[in-house]
Amino acid sequence: MKKFYLSLLGSALLSIVVLGWLIDAFSQQTHTSQDEFALQSKLLMGFSKQIAAQPVQQRAEHTAMLAEQFSLGLSYRATQSLALPPSLLEQINADGGLTLEDQEGFYLLYSNDALAPFHLKLRLEKPHEQDQQNDMLLTLLFYAGLCVFMGFIIAPLAKRLGVVNEAAKKFANGDLHARIRVSHFTYIKDVELTFNRMASQIEKLLDENKLMATSLSHDIRTPIACLRFGLDAALDSPNQEKVKHYLHRMEADLDQMESMLKSYLAFATLEQKANQLTYSDTESSSYLNTIVQQLEPKLLQRQLDLQVICDNSQIHADLHWLARAITNLLSNACDFAKHKIILTAYSKEQTLIITVEDDGPGIAEKNWHKVFSPFFQEQTHRNRADKSYGLGLAIVAKVVDWHHGEITVNRSKKLAGACFTLKIHNAQQL
Repeated sequence: MKKFYLSLLGSALLSIVVLGWLIDAFSQQTHTSQDEFALQSKLLMGFSKQIAAQPVQQRAEHTAMLAEQFSLGLSYRATQSLALPPSLLEQINADGGLTLEDQEGFYLLYSNDALAPFHLKLRLEKPHEQDQQNDMLLTLLFYAGLCVFMGFIIAPLAKRLGVVNEAAKKFANGDLHARIRVSHFTYIKDVELTFNRMASQIEKLLDENKLMATSLSHDIRTPIACLRFGLDAALDSPNQEKVKHYLHRMEADLDQMESMLKSYLAFATLEQKANQLTYSDTESSSYLNTIVQQLEPKLLQRQLDLQVICDNSQIHADLHWLARAITNLLSNACDFAKHKIILTAYSKEQTLIITVEDDGPGIAEKNWHKVFSPFFQEQTHRNRADKSYGLGLAIVAKVVDWHHGEITVNRSKKLAGACFTLKIHNAQQL
């Protein structure tokens, strides 16, 4: 929007300057360099010669005769009757005389040595209406030009706003794929990009909600069916030992359902954490070793060897959620590794790169793009780990997205199992 504000202000100033210059040039061309009353001045000086040629006693009578013959407001008066400062009295004797204005309009005063101490007064008529019309025309031209200039700026803005409006209407009507094709020649590029990000986020949330509802309804059927079977069996069985056995099984099914619902609800509220990140700095070596120590019981239980390779670089991130992501990757590796896991961390061009490799069966290449989707589990891996609902890697993907990074999976070149690569910007907080 800053670009739009600057463009609008600059265009307004430019249009005012350019239009002002054009109107001034037009006004100068239409204005004649000759004095507006030059003809009347020459006529008055011609009359003054005729009147000066008359005897002094007959000058007033001759002036009245000329005024009547030419239908002019010409009069012959004494100069001393004029209440004018000396500077203006001197201009009366100058060529062209002195032009003054009163309530009735303009009048011209002229005298010379032959007429002194008298002067001639000629009433003038000025075309006021024509001047007013010219001023009005120039004013209208100025504002019309200003509107045209501003139209060149506002028209593209209105067009782009129309594009945004149409995309918003499509999105509101259910077309979740509606996006704005961002143009380089737009004043509201930030608005368009923000709309696209908002639409993508909403589409992603809706897809996750649909997927969660579908997965929950699918996965909860098994424990519900087991509960129904156990309840019917307990009701029909006369043996108290078998009834207790069925009740214990039903309790385990309830625990599974409770664990499942907690996991699903935790994932559903995970997006609220995106705006609560707290960035801080730490050394990668001690940070990763602390995470590994928390997983030692699981490593010992499965008799796995975890090797940490680290260049002791600085980490700038939300350390809690980054640890959650790394822990999920390591826990996932523990579930499928046979003997060994390698955790590697290093910085490259202000980017923190963390890899987790294992010697397990790996992930089929056709599922590499699906493995970070919520509730996805490979058929060969289902139920391998207890209380696994396909949310661990989805949480990793969310944490990486919050840090504006990326997470990928492929096959490990060292151990031939899965290799997860996590990359986040290791500079200042974005």
